[in-house]
Amino acid sequence: MVMSDETKVQESTAEESGDELPLPPPSFEFLTLSFKTQAEMHMGLLHFGDEKDRPKPNARLARHTIDMLAMLQQKTKGNLTLEEQRLLDNSLTELRFRYVQQFDKPK
Repeated sequence: MVMSDETKVQESTAEESGDELPLPPPSFEFLTLSFKTQAEMHMGLLHFGDEKDRPKPNARLARHTIDMLAMLQQKTKGNLTLEEQRLLDNSLTELRFRYVQQFDKPK
């Protein structure tokens, strides 16, 4: 990946100041796991902080995040390594199953 001089300066300044934690390298795996974690948070399966501050599950945002992963799956078909494809497929299967468990309960 080619970084601009401005990006290099910003990163070195942040590292020197010690204000920010280092970021993981950009990868397809990181992107997939980021979307998966967001969907789990929207479904109320993950929460960081006090229990009293736990947000209510949001089916609309969870569905949108799952749909984003599905779009990524469709657009990258045939262009992923076996490991990347398995991670994406398994993440979508798990998220769809958990979505149904969380939001399609009889009332």
